[in-house]
Amino acid sequence: MRAIRIGVVEDDPTHCQRLLDYLNRYQSESGEQFAVTVFDDGAAIVENYTPTYDILLMDIQMKQMDGIDAAREIRKRDDSVVIVFITSAAQYAINGYEVGALSFLLKPVPWFGFQQELKRSIAQVKRNTDDSMLVDTGSSSMRLALSDILYCESIRHTIVIHTLNGKLSITSSLKKLEEQLQGHHFFRSNSCYLVNLDHVTAVQDSDCVMSNGEALRISRPRKKDFLTALTNVMGAGR
Repeated sequence: MRAIRIGVVEDDPTHCQRLLDYLNRYQSESGEQFAVTVFDDGAAIVENYTPTYDILLMDIQMKQMDGIDAAREIRKRDDSVVIVFITSAAQYAINGYEVGALSFLLKPVPWFGFQQELKRSIAQVKRNTDDSMLVDTGSSSMRLALSDILYCESIRHTIVIHTLNGKLSITSSLKKLEEQLQGHHFFRSNSCYLVNLDHVTAVQDSDCVMSNGEALRISRPRKKDFLTALTNVMGAGR
């Protein structure tokens, strides 16, 4: 697995260093790999935030923007990042659940508590990763739930991802996406389309009908394997 991207948001240098030391210790003891970025205030991470982080370890009481307000802004752009609040005042922690925080830790953070919460956070990240993909649109990166994808279309050197909420264009290839999405109910209906079988509602002649009503062509050489894959997905209860 790729390195887990962690943002540490902490304005106290002593507490920040403790978290970095704990992260290094966890890496050496567990074999996990982290890519860590440090921010000294909530305002610093909110500015130009893109949903590329897996875990945020965030202080609550900070000078310019506190952790709760920062998390509210982050949730507008990223609904899957795992947030763990770290605070010296337990009464503030309850507010963290309003922004979907996984948990909170009290300062000074003990190693055992940190280790347990980080382990739980990593497990959540891996569940999220299994059900989503990170896409780079050129101007920004975003995490996309696989269940929201209808199909991927190859147009020259561009891939258009058709979702329940619209379209996204990325630079990639269907072959690369097919490998990335292997095991997630995606199947090539022809040389141009990679179809989410969970959104196929019917097969009519040489077309598969998607949940949004679109009909996509199934090439003759692929039809038998396409129908087999679709039957297997339907038999598994989707």
